Amino acid sequence: MHQFKTIIIDDEPLARNRLKRLLASFPNLFLIEAEAANGEEGLQLIEELQPNLIFLDIEMPLLNGFEMLSKLSYIPLVVFTTAFDQYAIKAFEENSIDYLLKPIELERLERTVAKLQKFTPQTVHNNTSSLTALIERLQPKKELKSIPVKIGDKILLIKTTDISHIEAGDKYVSLKTLKGDAYLTDYTLAVLENKLPDNFTRIHRSCIINTENLKEIRKGFNGSLFAIMNDLEGSKITTSRSYTDNLKRFLEI
Repeated sequence: MHQFKTIIIDDEPLARNRLKRLLASFPNLFLIEAEAANGEEGLQLIEELQPNLIFLDIEMPLLNGFEMLSKLSYIPLVVFTTAFDQYAIKAFEENSIDYLLKPIELERLERTVAKLQKFTPQTVHNNTSSLTALIERLQPKKELKSIPVKIGDKILLIKTTDISHIEAGDKYVSLKTLKGDAYLTDYTLAVLENKLPDNFTRIHRSCIINTENLKEIRKGFNGSLFAIMNDLEGSKITTSRSYTDNLKRFLEI
């Protein structure tokens, strides 16, 4: 049976000690090399010792579990030891070895052990790839607070709060402000859709609106909607069939 070089990372001494006692029941499977009380210590120990496996808490000082994982150049197998919301637990089930809810019980740990005993080099590789995808998905989105636009030899920063909507033409993308100004940007709609705050939503193949600057909604033909914006011109934007549901979901209508 393969023995896993193991590091325990948890900011609670009682939780670390409890887990060490439980892991001692399986001396042929776990070789505990070190333990860390926070994400920074864990990061240093993992890079230095390169363990096969870590038991990782999520909520910790200095660096939380996800922040620590995102900084690793070497990613071991991970068993999460935490109490987390249902969505995250589902993600853990799909992308990590296992998750253990505190307080950890021996009977539950035995199921983790059964999984580890079946691991092959290929399953280790697959699991590491899945974990990398999970880390990327759970990282906070970096949102644009302003969008740079070039005006001659100057670069203006247009605050996203001042934007009514964004339109794409054949060869350009234009930012429309509440004051009625229009600015061309080098960003594509697809990039902006990913980078803008959550109050921006796409309602047409060629248009994204700022819902915080949405004045009213009117019904159109064939199930479409008209978005009336709160800009100086009172812009009226029709949703396309494939994007109407975006606006309905956002407004819960």
